Amino acid sequence: MKDILRINSIAEVHKFFGLEKPKHPLISVLRVTNELQKKDLEKFKYALGLYQISLKESCAYTISNYGRNQYDFEEGSMIFMAPHQVVEVEKQNIPTNSGSWSIVFHPDLIRKSELGKKIDKYSFFDYASHEALHLSNDERNTLSAIATTIEQEFTQQIDMHSQTLIISNLELLLNYCIRFYDRQFYTRTNLNQDLVSKFETLLKDYYALNKQEELGIPTVQYCGAELNMSPKYLSDLLKKETGSSTQDHIHKFIIEKAKYNLLNSTVSASEIAYNLGFEYPQYFSKIFKKKTALSPNAFRQSYN
Repeated sequence: MKDILRINSIAEVHKFFGLEKPKHPLISVLRVTNELQKKDLEKFKYALGLYQISLKESCAYTISNYGRNQYDFEEGSMIFMAPHQVVEVEKQNIPTNSGSWSIVFHPDLIRKSELGKKIDKYSFFDYASHEALHLSNDERNTLSAIATTIEQEFTQQIDMHSQTLIISNLELLLNYCIRFYDRQFYTRTNLNQDLVSKFETLLKDYYALNKQEELGIPTVQYCGAELNMSPKYLSDLLKKETGSSTQDHIHKFIIEKAKYNLLNSTVSASEIAYNLGFEYPQYFSKIFKKKTALSPNAFRQSYN
C-alpha cells in the first residue's frame, strides 16, 4: 500500500519538485516541463492542503485515482481539487513539449476576500475526476492566458495591489469555468436526459426493493454513487436539465408516494412516514408542508 504524502504549503510543493523558492507564499503556477515530468511521482498517494486547478495537454502523468474514482485525465481537460483530496498518478510516455499547468493556492490566500466567502459556489471543486471540464482550443487559450496573468502578477514586484489583482484574476478564471461547464452540460443534453431517466428509475427501484427499511430515505450521496457521479455534479446536472436539485427531486418523489398513501389508506401519517424511510415523522411533516402548503393530515382531510 502506498504511503500518503501530505503537502500543506506552496513552499513544500516547490521543494518536492526541486523548484526554486516560490515568488509568493500562498500561490504558484506550476508549468509542466520535461524536467519536471522525469520525477517519479508513482511512489505515493498525494493529499494537498491546497486548492488545485490543473489543465492537461501533453503530460507524462495522468491521474489514475482521485478519491474513490479511477480516471483517465484526458488531453485538453481540467480538474479542480479542493484541499485534502487524495490523488494517485500514473506514468505515461514523456512528450517533447507540454502546455500543461497547475495553479495551486492556499486557502489563506482568499480567506478574507469576497472569493473566500463564495468559494463553495464553485461546486466543481467537489466533482469527481471523471467529471472533468473538457475544453475547446479557444477555451483552453482563454484560461491559459488568465493563468499567465496570475503568474506575472506574483512574479513581478509585489505591492499593495498584488493580492487584489491575483484574487480577481483567479475569480475570473473560475467564472469562465462555470460558463464552460454550462456549455458542456448543454452540448451533452441527450446524454444528460438519459441520466435523468436513470435517476428517476433509481428512485422507483429504491422503494420497489424496500431499501428504505434499511437505509432510510434516499440520500444525494447514495444516488450519486449509484449513478457513478459526485453528489455536486449530479445536482448541478439535474438543475441544468430540470431546474431542480437532487434533493428537490428526492423530496418531490417521496411526497407523491406519501400523497397516494394518505388518500388510499387509513394508515396514520406517522406510520406512512416510517414506511417511507423517515426516522422522525416531524421531519416528514415539515417537508410535506413545505411542498404542499398543508400538513399530511390536512391534505388527507381536504379530499374527504
